[in-house]
Amino acid sequence: MTLTVQPLHTQFGAQITGIDLTQAIDEGLALRLRQCLADYAVLVLPKQGLNPAQFQAFGQVFGELMPQQFKKYTLDDFPFIGFNSTNDLPRKNGKLQVRGENYHTDHSNELCPPRATSLVAVQIPSVGGDTQFVDVRQAFDDLSHELKQKIKGLHSMHVLQSSRSPRSFTKLTEEEKAKIPSHLQPLVIEHPVSGRSALYLNTGRMEGVQGMPEEEGYALINHLYEHATQSKYEYRHRWQVGDLVIWDNRSVMHQANADYDPEEYRYLYRLMVTGDALRAAKA
Repeated sequence: MTLTVQPLHTQFGAQITGIDLTQAIDEGLALRLRQCLADYAVLVLPKQGLNPAQFQAFGQVFGELMPQQFKKYTLDDFPFIGFNSTNDLPRKNGKLQVRGENYHTDHSNELCPPRATSLVAVQIPSVGGDTQFVDVRQAFDDLSHELKQKIKGLHSMHVLQSSRSPRSFTKLTEEEKAKIPSHLQPLVIEHPVSGRSALYLNTGRMEGVQGMPEEEGYALINHLYEHATQSKYEYRHRWQVGDLVIWDNRSVMHQANADYDPEEYRYLYRLMVTGDALRAAKA
């Protein structure tokens, strides 16, 4: 197999072709895939059409798999593989309410958030349901020197759901809520492989900025979020059945879209790769 890399954006993202992930992945290919993910942050492997066992084997190329947070959204025979299904989404005024709306990074309230998340498209609506990504490394690079110095060393508490969350989360019982962790995370992190600095934001989970007055902290978070989600930092993936996408949660934010006909079915497999505690960027 000859791996071919085609950039998808001037700053990040790449399409990988020339490989068949239904076949065993040797260590040489595994090394190249891991390096591509560190370099490009989002990898698209078109029309691979993996079954759960093959998808799980692919995920393990990048590290130990992370358990899914909500067991009701996992495959019976593959507990590390979750699913995103139209059938599980509530509706409001005839519009689907997807859990991944608004740009975010996965499970940022964990001590060790997932280093990567991956999806495989099993069934896709005829129009809509895209996934968007923004490069929070480049977004940080483009900040003024003064603002970079101001936010390095600052931290925010990431919780189950922020008191000012712009999106809704899965409804949990009090017992389930008690098991969900909260952790203080840096506003600017350093990637352990590339060494690049990146904004670390998740407005659905962030409770202000430590050491700042409440309104000032939220204003800073919102300013950084608005900056990082400009269209110039965005790659939008329009799914086709069989597509596999994997992204680095330490380099990009992502969001789902509920802009498709709720009578059409959208179903994707999902897995996460266990990460390490985040490293604050050097001041």
